[in-house]
Amino acid sequence: MQAIDEHTEKPRSDQLHDLRLLADACGESFAYPSTSAEAEAELQRLRGRQQSDFAERAIDRRAVDDGMAARGGAARVRDSEIVGYGSSAHWAVGQ
Repeated sequence: MQAIDEHTEKPRSDQLHDLRLLADACGESFAYPSTSAEAEAELQRLRGRQQSDFAERAIDRRAVDDGMAARGGAARVRDSEIVGYGSSAHWAVGQ
């Protein structure tokens, strides 16, 4: 049986799951770890952070969503780009 080296082994699925949960609970993001050791270090950092409450996270998400919607952006679908309504709507390509 080979010894496992945390400095070269990819992060385990349970580590990534825990990272997502903790980052969400703390209202933070994280850089995707490339090794198991990096994942564990990030988990330790997030465990030391104060978790925000659900209402605060919901308010933050709403503010980000509203800010993105207000700016529009290149990914926004414009009325001139679609033809039809409901299930018959399609892209107005070449028209």
